[in-house]
Amino acid sequence: MLREDGVSIGRFRVRRLMRELGLVSKQPGSHAYKQATVERPDIPNRLNRAFATERPNQVWCGDITYIWAQGRWNYLAVVLDLHARRVIGWAFSAKPDTELVIKALDMAYEQRGKPQQVLFHSDQGSQYASRLFRQRLWRYRMEQSMSRRGNCWDNSPMERLFRSLKSEWVPPTGYLTAQEAQRDISHYLMHRYNWIRPHQFNDGLPPAAAEEKLNPLSGMG
Repeated sequence: MLREDGVSIGRFRVRRLMRELGLVSKQPGSHAYKQATVERPDIPNRLNRAFATERPNQVWCGDITYIWAQGRWNYLAVVLDLHARRVIGWAFSAKPDTELVIKALDMAYEQRGKPQQVLFHSDQGSQYASRLFRQRLWRYRMEQSMSRRGNCWDNSPMERLFRSLKSEWVPPTGYLTAQEAQRDISHYLMHRYNWIRPHQFNDGLPPAAAEEKLNPLSGMG
């Protein structure tokens, strides 16, 4: 971001300035992922970690995570377009049910102008394997792909998004109310993450800016 403003700076200068100011980089700890090779016979792993796509609306990924708010766990479902790692849909609820993931998918579908022939990838969660969710994919003419059981690397872009959200943004003690959580998380996902936060996958460009640069006619505002 500093380079975009014309400021010449490198990691050694940043390290020196942080040391002088007593700042410490906040880094998430390592995560030990399970290894597995079991696919669902009816919904195979069609994506197979081919995370680099040629265009927007080619592959979308979805997943659910938990957020502490109002003295209990709440649940966040997000849909990510793999082309530039842009968040295109999300939903927040006190229940991790099928309705939650359908709302996130519906938002993405409308935001992106109702695209056709999208491959939707997720883990083997019961919400994504449910009859109602699969019917929604069928209605939108989308093909479904699922990670192998217990293998988080098969959906690693979603894992990285949630890791960034929780390590950089969500308060360590959670939120006082669910409404506060929804407002704050919406700001992070749709504004800060998409438009401001540099993304390594895009050579330092935020997802929305990278998408507009790569294909200005395909991105949604």
